[in-house]
Amino acid sequence: METFRFELVSPERLLKDTTAGMVIVPGMDGDFGVLPGHSPMMSSIRPGIVEIHENEGSEVERIFVKGGLAQVTPTGLTILAEEVIQLSDVDLSDLADNIVAARQNLDTAVDDVDKARATRELGWMEALSQVMSH
Repeated sequence: METFRFELVSPERLLKDTTAGMVIVPGMDGDFGVLPGHSPMMSSIRPGIVEIHENEGSEVERIFVKGGLAQVTPTGLTILAEEVIQLSDVDLSDLADNIVAARQNLDTAVDDVDKARATRELGWMEALSQVMSH
């Protein structure tokens, strides 16, 4: 199986630098797959799961990203993630409590900036909750 270079970067550090046969990215206009030789492009990323298929037959690695930017170049794919959450680190009870608090923050937001911030927080938490329930 042909591979390409894949990097996952958060604001704090380089999280992953590996080769992959395919990576599925949660783009703003829907999920898209990157394979070796993919045309160069850039896309915003919505909150969701990045699936990393290192090679044929290997276990798929799934990582939740809150959002970010994906850049495909002739040599590979780089994801600049706002924040990355390992699914194994998610406490469903805490997540449910945080969703309730985020909804309350949205209801009590006093201006457009607060509303936008609360909507964004609620959005990624609900996306993570949906992922965890499947």
